[in-house]
Amino acid sequence: MNLFADEAIIEVQSGRGGNGCIAFRREKYVPMGGPNGGDGGKGGDVVFCVRRNVKTLANIRYKRFFRAKNGGDGQGWNKYGRDGEDVTIAVPPGTTIRDAETNELIYDFATDSENESFTFLVGGKGGWGNVHFKSSTNQAPRRANAGQEGEYRKLRLELSIMADIGLVGFPNAGKSSLLDAFTNARPKIAPYPFTTKIPNLGVLRADDETDVIIADIPGIIEGASEGAGLGIQFLKHISRTAGLIFMIDVGDDACFGAFKTLRGELEGYSADLLQKPHIVLCNKIDEDGAKERAEKVAAEVKEIEPETQVFNVSVILHEGLNEVRLAILGIMRALEQTETKTVSGKSEKSSFLQSRSVDDTMEVQFPGQEQ
Repeated sequence: MNLFADEAIIEVQSGRGGNGCIAFRREKYVPMGGPNGGDGGKGGDVVFCVRRNVKTLANIRYKRFFRAKNGGDGQGWNKYGRDGEDVTIAVPPGTTIRDAETNELIYDFATDSENESFTFLVGGKGGWGNVHFKSSTNQAPRRANAGQEGEYRKLRLELSIMADIGLVGFPNAGKSSLLDAFTNARPKIAPYPFTTKIPNLGVLRADDETDVIIADIPGIIEGASEGAGLGIQFLKHISRTAGLIFMIDVGDDACFGAFKTLRGELEGYSADLLQKPHIVLCNKIDEDGAKERAEKVAAEVKEIEPETQVFNVSVILHEGLNEVRLAILGIMRALEQTETKTVSGKSEKSSFLQSRSVDDTMEVQFPGQEQ
């Protein structure tokens, strides 16, 4: 069963406040004791928080309803009711929360900061006990307040993968193989289209100070920006990346016009995607006739974007990958010096600018590279 989910419709409700208590002192030799009814406890809140070890919205989607606990009722002898327990919903970095009916953006977890939290619905206040209603004219009030009701909302959660570099290409272009060669990720790899059904992430140790998160996005098909295949679901995962790598399979004549088509699909989804720094890889350069086809593809790229770098690589043989690694590092360094990323009205540095501590990072070593 596919346990990856990047969308979920859920219902959330904060807890109701506890009722105030009507009570009076009843002690020996105190026959007319005053009021001592305690207040009700506050209802629990609905809280969202980021957890880096959470990678999908699957568990949230299947649970669907999240309700905080109600506050306890007040008791005699001025005993307050216990506050209701909050319900905490853990989400992956890159999750947005929207109203399910209006699509209004409520909150955007746009960074990968651990433990970032957002209190969405506050629990109802507890009602006052009768001790609060004592006055000079009413020494024995028989009045207490009911607790406030909690709040209810129906929400749509959407996940956009947080990565620095997104791999863009048609199915079977070699994106998963590149991720496998560059990082500690182990995506499923096979010589047929649509092996990748979900986004895969890997960590590239670009140098001693920089870790780069690379996302292998499932293959784009023509018409993806209009919803063909799973296009919209795939394309949204590159919306937060800092840069892109276009991968083109030059193993056969289908490579001609591929860059223009891919570029058109990205532009159809969001013109902002083409403003991201990007490079082009002509993959499978080891196959017969591939070098000649790569020259024609490079000419096509230069005709559209003269400044875009084009690299000839053979991922399977690790040819040309060191140059690509240096190009990725160049993109990171240029962005670090000149750009900040604005998300939902907040100026945020891109994820690659933040200090990382990745326990399972594996430094990439290619043939011919110093050990």
